[in-house]
Amino acid sequence: MKPKQQHRFVSLARAVADNRDQAAFAELFDHFAPRINSYLRRLLLEPGQAEEVTQEVMIVLWHKAALFDPAKSSLGTWLFRVARNRRIDLMRRDKSDLLDPEDPIFQPEEPEAADVAVDAEQRDRRIRAALSHLPEEQMELVRKAFYLGLSHSQIAEDTGLPLGTVKSRIRLAFARLRKALDEDPEVDTEF
Repeated sequence: MKPKQQHRFVSLARAVADNRDQAAFAELFDHFAPRINSYLRRLLLEPGQAEEVTQEVMIVLWHKAALFDPAKSSLGTWLFRVARNRRIDLMRRDKSDLLDPEDPIFQPEEPEAADVAVDAEQRDRRIRAALSHLPEEQMELVRKAFYLGLSHSQIAEDTGLPLGTVKSRIRLAFARLRKALDEDPEVDTEF
């Protein structure tokens, strides 16, 4: 870079630092932004990422121009170092390359076999029928515990029942359900 041009950049950076001079910033932006973007693209950043990092570097120039010391480096060197460091930060944050697309967690599940689906549907029907025969107070406690996901303590607080009563009624409900499901597959039995 020519000494005259370098001196101009130093004075423009000083104008940005001291006065928030927008015209000086625009001139620096027009000169350095395309060069920084090209540099980042050569470092294999995607176009969108390169543009984003370039914008961040220029924001650093706007907000922290006072930190630039012309005795240590040229303005270009300083900005390219900021760009390099931002790229390193971006690569550290980007964990996408750690994901293996062949990992079984990313693969769709096999469709359920027809006989398994039919068995599950029949089992669900039997359970619903058995639940419909429970006394109302037991059914309500089972609903709160297993459909709403409340703990026994939360159910006791919600209903005003003692914790021991909640536990015993749920235990009784399960005993009735087990008996109904074991005795009759169609659950027509009254309790």
